[in-house]
Amino acid sequence: MSWREKLALYLDLIRWDRPAGWLLLLWPSLSALWVAAGGFPGWHLLTVFVLGTILMRSAGCCLNDVADRNFDRHVKRTAQRPVTSGRVSVPEALWLGAVLALSAFLLVLTTHQAAISWSFAALAVAVAYPFAKRVFAMPQAVLGVAFSFGIPMAFAAVRGEVPALAWALLIGNLFWVLAYDTEYAMVDRDDDLRIGMKTSAITLGNTDVAAILGFYTVYLICWTVLLVERLAPLVWFVTLLLALAQVLWHYRLIRQRKREDCFLAFRLNHWLGLTMFAGIVLGLAFK
Repeated sequence: MSWREKLALYLDLIRWDRPAGWLLLLWPSLSALWVAAGGFPGWHLLTVFVLGTILMRSAGCCLNDVADRNFDRHVKRTAQRPVTSGRVSVPEALWLGAVLALSAFLLVLTTHQAAISWSFAALAVAVAYPFAKRVFAMPQAVLGVAFSFGIPMAFAAVRGEVPALAWALLIGNLFWVLAYDTEYAMVDRDDDLRIGMKTSAITLGNTDVAAILGFYTVYLICWTVLLVERLAPLVWFVTLLLALAQVLWHYRLIRQRKREDCFLAFRLNHWLGLTMFAGIVLGLAFK
């Protein structure tokens, strides 16, 4: 196999052509950076968190595909993933994931000691998630913590501490992750039932659509309560209107529970994250 073919496999393994995953990680982290700094956090921290997010999401893909390789071969959507199909070996995927995670850690080393310390907790949660699907009825909650840990990391990097506000924002963001990852789980529900995988879409059953709307609502309410006094009211009001319009759009996509529409809803969630981030940036600027 030529190096070009090998590189193409590695890029497929880390989902390089599917940026929605790292964007879902990025927007809450950048939002927290701006809130923690009270505005633009500086180019250094911005670069660290953008590159670190891409690297850690890529490393997570490597670990997830190794952990799920025996399940993924029974799911139509994932059967041709590089590790599952045998085109990339397990040791190769683990080494690639380790190199990517180490690269992200080297970036964290250029920030505050508090961020360095919390990065170990973030790594532990990220490693635990792939295996939570065997144990917990709602493994999306574990993913919610993993995908929200950029928030306390941002506060630690800016302030050298993680205040209560950071943990409250994390909890609120967790409900957003529950919403979009339940949409994602709806895509594979039939396959997951057949192979015995645990997901929120299976646990929630016929209440899945209502629950997703509830998760979105809790997320928006939490962040509004926590941030509204820090932001220009008119800017945040417009932000909420745009966010709610997207939630209604998602409802129209998922209400029939069609695989293609549920997957589209999941992939479009990064626009909701971008909307919230833009609202925070502008809300702080015009306060």
